[in-house]
Amino acid sequence: LIVMLRERLKYALTYREVKMIVMQRLIKVDGKVRTDMFFPAGFMDVVQIEQTKENFRLLYDTKGKFTLHKIVKEEATYKLCNVKKVTRGPKGTPYCITHDGRTLRYPDPDVKTHDTVRVDITTGKILDFVKFEAGNTVMIKGGNNMGRVGVIMHRERHPGSFEIVHIKDAVGHTFSTRLQNVFVVGKGMKPWISLPKGNGIKLSIVEDRNAKMSK
Repeated sequence: LIVMLRERLKYALTYREVKMIVMQRLIKVDGKVRTDMFFPAGFMDVVQIEQTKENFRLLYDTKGKFTLHKIVKEEATYKLCNVKKVTRGPKGTPYCITHDGRTLRYPDPDVKTHDTVRVDITTGKILDFVKFEAGNTVMIKGGNNMGRVGVIMHRERHPGSFEIVHIKDAVGHTFSTRLQNVFVVGKGMKPWISLPKGNGIKLSIVEDRNAKMSK
């Protein structure tokens, strides 16, 4: 949070100012007020600042850096969570564990590992889910292609080692990455969250340079 407020949003100039802002209970992460300025906000987290009426979602840009992506009020009510594993708890209640450490009880029986669930921030309930399968929109959350957005072509299964997923982005470039780096963000071609500028298309070095020069 401190890096976010001081370096990214420029709301504070010094460490002390960050402390002041946070201690006035102005900052919410995923709908909860956080007064610890070292609170680790991560991928897909929603950050709300009541007084400026701003809502941000933490996403990656194609350089693999975090960006604070401004979102509208309606979109700030939910977040997407990647399902890490699905097991049964005491008395046989099924539950799933997500990438941000939430435990959601009684998920839909169709939800499996690597799927994505849409979670209501205020109640913590599952609103909707999308399967990990060919033809869905994904965002890459690790590795060399971090922050790129594309559509799943197919996945190669390698039992016992890393499964590889082949992905094609909006301009038609194909690339592949390991299964654990893939985060489903939408059904079919339609992402459930608004994407940061550039829509997750990685420009080649030449294109990138031309874009910068033309500015």
